[in-house]
Amino acid sequence: MTARERTVTELLRAWSGGDQAALDALVPTVEAELRRLARIYMSRERQEHTLQATALVNEVYARLICDADIRWNDRAHFYGICARLMRRVLVDHARARGYQKRGGQAQRVTLDERALAAPAINTDVIALDGALEALERVDERKVRVIEMRYFGGLSVEQTAAALGVSADTVKRDWRIAKLWLLKFLDGDQSR
Repeated sequence: MTARERTVTELLRAWSGGDQAALDALVPTVEAELRRLARIYMSRERQEHTLQATALVNEVYARLICDADIRWNDRAHFYGICARLMRRVLVDHARARGYQKRGGQAQRVTLDERALAAPAINTDVIALDGALEALERVDERKVRVIEMRYFGGLSVEQTAAALGVSADTVKRDWRIAKLWLLKFLDGDQSR
C-alpha cells in the first residue's frame, strides 16, 4: 500500500469515526481520482448528454455525505461504493429524463475492451441497470465486480482488495458477468 493509499484509508476510517475534519481533508485527496473516473465514464456517453463529469462527482459526494454511517474498510472499499453510486446517479438521471428501457432516445453505454477489457456492446443505461439487477438476484458479487471495474474504474487488484477475494476470482467473475450481461441484454433487446 502506498503512502497516499494509507492516507486515504486513515482519513476514511477517521471520517467513519465521526471526524468531520477528516472528511474535509479527504475530499481534495480523492476528488481528482473521482473526476478522472467520471470523465472516463462520461466519455462513453452520447455527446449531448446533459450530465457532466463534475455534476456526477458532486452527486456522488452528496449521496456519500447523506449516508454518513458507512464504516469504511479502506480506499478500495470507498471507490467501490463510489462506483455503485455513479451507477445509481446515471440510472436515476436517465429515468428522470424520461428514457424508456428499450430503444428510442436511450443513453448509450459501452462495455468495451479499451475501457476495462470487456467486449464491445452498446446498450442503454436503464437496460444495463435492469440486467445488473437480474444478475444481482443470481450472484451479487459479480455485480459488485462490474460496478467496481466498469463504473468505478478499479483495477482487478483493487476490486479484489475491496471484495476480500483473490485477483483470479475477480477475473473469473468479470468474464462470467460480461457473458451473462451480453446474453441477457441480447435477449432483452430482441423481445
